[in-house]
Amino acid sequence: MHDTDIKRPVREQLDAYNARDIERFMSWWADDCQYYAFPSTLLADGAAQIRERHVERFKEPGLHGRLIKRMVVGNMVVDQEVVTRRFPEGPGEVDVIAIYEVEADKIARAWFKQGTPRIG
Repeated sequence: MHDTDIKRPVREQLDAYNARDIERFMSWWADDCQYYAFPSTLLADGAAQIRERHVERFKEPGLHGRLIKRMVVGNMVVDQEVVTRRFPEGPGEVDVIAIYEVEADKIARAWFKQGTPRIG
């Protein structure tokens, strides 16, 4: 599989995230996908749980993931992003490293490592 094929589900789900389009976002996740806080804390097991997390997230005003860098190694895509969110302390940004494992044109597993939010 070519790099652009591996990147496509990741690119498309980020575009849908920024559009807050839950149906389009979920179309890029496998039914049995798993979603982790890096390295191994399972946050969502299966598409239904990922949907539930993001329905709430998509209600946040100003939500946006800005891609800084993307790289591909085999069937893994690693994104460096800055995410604008509304935290309990107020609006701000957080650095995020997202690691996606792509199988059969869907995201099968993903791991997320967040930095310390910058409020204001």
